[in-house]
Amino acid sequence: MIEDKEEGKERGLDELNFVNTTLKSLPVDDSFNTKQRQTPNVCFSRVVPTKVNNPKMILHSQDALNLISLDPKEVERKDFAHYFTGNKYFAGAEYAAHCYCGHQFGYFSGQLGDGATMYIGEIVNNSGKKWEIQFKGAGKTPYSRTADGRKVLRSSLREFLCSEAMNALGVPTTRAGTCATSDSTVVRDIFYNGNQINERCTVITRIAQTFLRFGSFEIVREEDEHTGRAGPSAGNTELLTKLLEYVIQSYYPEIWKEKEGDKKGMYLSFYKEIVKRTAHLVALWQCVGFCHGVLNTDNMSIVGVTIDYGPFGFMEAYDPDMICNSSDDGGRYSYKKQPEICYWNCQKLADTLSPIMPMKEAQKVLDQTFWQEYNNTYYDKMSRKLGLLHKKLTKEDSKILDSLLETMYATGADWTNTFRALCSIPLPGDTKRAKEEERALRYIVKQCMSAEEVAGRDKPSMSYEQLTTLISIAQQDPRLLSMFGIRDPNVLIQQYEKYKKYKDTPVATPEQKEASDREKWAAWIDSYKQVLEQDIQQGLAASKTRDDIDVRRREEMIHSNPRFILRNYIAQRAITAAEKGIYSEAKKVFDVITDPYGINAAEQDNLSVGDEEEEKGKEVDEDAECKTVVRYDAKRPDGLNLRVT
Repeated sequence: MIEDKEEGKERGLDELNFVNTTLKSLPVDDSFNTKQRQTPNVCFSRVVPTKVNNPKMILHSQDALNLISLDPKEVERKDFAHYFTGNKYFAGAEYAAHCYCGHQFGYFSGQLGDGATMYIGEIVNNSGKKWEIQFKGAGKTPYSRTADGRKVLRSSLREFLCSEAMNALGVPTTRAGTCATSDSTVVRDIFYNGNQINERCTVITRIAQTFLRFGSFEIVREEDEHTGRAGPSAGNTELLTKLLEYVIQSYYPEIWKEKEGDKKGMYLSFYKEIVKRTAHLVALWQCVGFCHGVLNTDNMSIVGVTIDYGPFGFMEAYDPDMICNSSDDGGRYSYKKQPEICYWNCQKLADTLSPIMPMKEAQKVLDQTFWQEYNNTYYDKMSRKLGLLHKKLTKEDSKILDSLLETMYATGADWTNTFRALCSIPLPGDTKRAKEEERALRYIVKQCMSAEEVAGRDKPSMSYEQLTTLISIAQQDPRLLSMFGIRDPNVLIQQYEKYKKYKDTPVATPEQKEASDREKWAAWIDSYKQVLEQDIQQGLAASKTRDDIDVRRREEMIHSNPRFILRNYIAQRAITAAEKGIYSEAKKVFDVITDPYGINAAEQDNLSVGDEEEEKGKEVDEDAECKTVVRYDAKRPDGLNLRVT
């Protein structure tokens, strides 16, 4: 361990204060054997990063690197990218891959582990706080299975950008310090259609308090009755206890201290806290329109932060059934199901801990904690997004929010831009700002999907002939559906309901659609202003003036409704340019999404620009060879719907 330097002084790449407490506290496989195998009775296996050719830095986040007290001047070193791809080793680092299991799409899958990530170590910064750093994409581990342990530019850049975007939005998350690519390549079949291409090996550095997860405990699970799989350390309650107590002592020290001598109370208190943090987290996801995509138990952080960014997506046009992962045919991890899936995952955590923590009492803690915390967080945040400072929404009193979501879905309105537009709705009786209300209304209508897009959204993904054939097969033997790639028979019911609605709904003309959208939104805004008036009256009762209330309301809304999110099409532009060796677009996107509320934005808010100035404040992206006008706060172009595998 390097001796602590003077507090506040940044460190060089060879001076980082590694302590590596996790490897010192938990059992480790020291063989350095990366052969695919089961690793019983250990939590980590030592590995060595695989070098890449000619590494080059695409992006770094100094804000994230500040967590480990890295001197900003180190970025200028010629070998900076070599350190952050594994070509050069940090002094004091110990590279290892974590062994964990997971319930994937509802079924226990046995041993999984860090197939493409590796622990580098834990660093104590100049403030005395400890952070774990990881590589993702640095080569093979015992858990890579048949893969190569590599990640490519497109997935790495997406994770880097989203990690930092979520942090800027105020959502608990792992961080991303660097994203470096190379001249080394791997073969990938992007669309799983047999068209393989060579892609650049890319490595990102991830930073978090810990990367331990629900699945970390599942290595001790006994054989599953449905899948026949067991954890590599099945039945090892001694290891389970050691891991749980390490987690509590390291990341929940107040519980460790308060409950010392009361193991049962300690374990239940820890469980209550992680349930609370998980419920809080998923509520924030729902409020910013974030869809994770793969909410398996191995992707659930044990400290309640967003972890493992894969086929994620931010909501564009509001759709509660949004599925961002094209592999999720049954919609298990759709936007609307995220809260109940997180509840289910917490339940599985309790089940895994049941050999040492009473399941009956844990279930009671879960039921009493999860939904209360979720509702408190969700409705408080939604109240702020609507500018309701005094008459807060509750689950029992959320009519204005429910009607907003109904209107958004009926018109296909953009989630982010619609909420942002509400910041410009004036208070009732404010005649001076009547033009702002009309402008906001026109803007919201422009944020709605076209009639063709709405029809496409509601169109079933199966033809009527396919649907009836599969329903017939399901009636005979539901197990046969797996032969057609269908995991959940409920998919057929959903598709049939979609078909009936689609068949009976005529497609409107553009004029009809716009007129209908305007009518719906005008009616909702009238209702919203009535609720605003009720909120104002409560504020006036507390001896505040209307002007004071309005200033605070608008301020709260601007800081609760982001202007910029990482839209898939924006991320793809940056990826396309970066794959050509042009990294400037990625830097522009990074600068924008790390200022999501537009506090430091150079260009005007889209809504504040008059129709006659609509093209001003836009930027032509020359570097990406697109030559197209792009606004980073613009809704997805009509007809463009990107999904990720």
